[in-house]
Amino acid sequence: MQMEIAERPGVDPVLARTLAKAIDGSSKPRRTIARETGLHKDALLGVIRGTRAVTTDEALRLFSASGVPPKGILALALAGHEDLASEWMHQDIGRFWDELFRALPTTLAEALGEDLQEIRPRWAVGTSRLVAKLLAEHVRDVISREFSMR
Repeated sequence: MQMEIAERPGVDPVLARTLAKAIDGSSKPRRTIARETGLHKDALLGVIRGTRAVTTDEALRLFSASGVPPKGILALALAGHEDLASEWMHQDIGRFWDELFRALPTTLAEALGEDLQEIRPRWAVGTSRLVAKLLAEHVRDVISREFSMR
């Protein structure tokens, strides 16, 4: 179920809905989130209703105060993956994605070195499939080893 967000200049409706889900799904009361982020309670209500635009810094602080991995979930929402952002925000996969999202650029730069300039954009989807396949195999292997140790 998607929350209705009024179209307002400067307000990203996807970001507004994602922030509202993060705040509503938090174990903290709204007033605590407002206090921790430095927003007035009325400003927080405007963010939740989608009537107040937020800066990137405010969005990151709101996600963090809501117990949501901030950068990864923000990236998912802004990249057009609102459903995944909502689904993953309060799960371990969300924290995994946040860490991967933050670590991958440096790791790629270190692993590729001078070959970084040889990367082609058309390889991105195939690379994502390869990484996902390797991760799935690794997870299955870990589960299998844990199961056999019991």
